[in-house]
Amino acid sequence: MRDESGEPPGSSGAGPGPRGRHVIIAIDGPAGAGKSTIARHLARQFGLLNLETGAMYRAFALKALRAGLPLDQSRGLEALAATTAIRLEPGVEENRVLLDGEDVTRLIRSQMVTDAASRVSVFPAIRAWMVSLQQQLGAQGGVVMEGRDIGTVVFPQAEVKIFLDAAPEVRGMRRFDQLGPGAPIQPEAVLRELRARDERDRNRADSPLRPAPDAVLLDSTHMTLEEAVEAAGHIVAARLGEPT
Repeated sequence: MRDESGEPPGSSGAGPGPRGRHVIIAIDGPAGAGKSTIARHLARQFGLLNLETGAMYRAFALKALRAGLPLDQSRGLEALAATTAIRLEPGVEENRVLLDGEDVTRLIRSQMVTDAASRVSVFPAIRAWMVSLQQQLGAQGGVVMEGRDIGTVVFPQAEVKIFLDAAPEVRGMRRFDQLGPGAPIQPEAVLRELRARDERDRNRADSPLRPAPDAVLLDSTHMTLEEAVEAAGHIVAARLGEPT
């Protein structure tokens, strides 16, 4: 909840994109739907900054794991958040994630941290803190933000909202493939964890995962990555009144 730089939390680098745009593109959806990949492509295509807000939850989850805190008890997590600074520095391929000044970009990609992020995110106080940070990140616009409640809670006024989804089995295999050769977990286990995360995300009391009323639904179950990226680009161009 603090920022060691003296600037508003998460303020570094955010603002209108290279083309001077102030547009906000919100991409929501469940785990493994391809949000991060599509957000990166859209940011490059439309000259915007790509801000992966899910990385913020994973960074906090990493700190909670390091501290040995129970992930099912809100009080300890809230106290930890009060002494936590999380910053995103936008890059070409991905954000550089700083946790209390430490670059944890690579450390937050493990399955353990990803699962922990889903567990800590169910608490209203933690979500409220994160929403505030995310709103500061995108306050000036010119960003693509992906997560689970960007279009419904963080930026309900976003000009473009996409809800990206796919069948659980497809998302599970995509997540397994991301782990790379020699992954210490079987596809069946990845799918079980993904279904459990879906259950938590869709049924939590505070800002559950759901499409915004004005979001465009994009189901990529039967699409290649290239087809999904192209479809998302068409959606954004149509909303912005630009040629595809």
